[in-house]
Amino acid sequence: MLRFLMVPCAMAILSLPAGAETRCGWLDNPTPGNWWLTDAEGQWTLATLGGDAVPGMENMPDMTLGEWVTRNNGSHGYGCACALLVTRATDRKVLLIGWVKQLTLETCNTDPKLSRRR
Repeated sequence: MLRFLMVPCAMAILSLPAGAETRCGWLDNPTPGNWWLTDAEGQWTLATLGGDAVPGMENMPDMTLGEWVTRNNGSHGYGCACALLVTRATDRKVLLIGWVKQLTLETCNTDPKLSRRR
């Protein structure tokens, strides 16, 4: 069954428009259903509780398996990541997620364009 689940994800990645771009920065999941990526240009919303998740959100890896800082509410927290996104720059809206790759916390903490986190 896993093979059937992987095919739609692979097809979504292959069919990304030419305007897809890789964005890297802090990936936040402070509470259930809320996800955003903050890069040098600002905050990009991936999902909000009670709202519609961006197509491709199912490509989000289990961030708790890598360097992930948890908060006092279970596994929710933040980490550093890059994501292949289709965006609309005028309002920083994410239209489609191709993939997400977790990075080390040091990667974001040493990026001069990002705020440092502990």
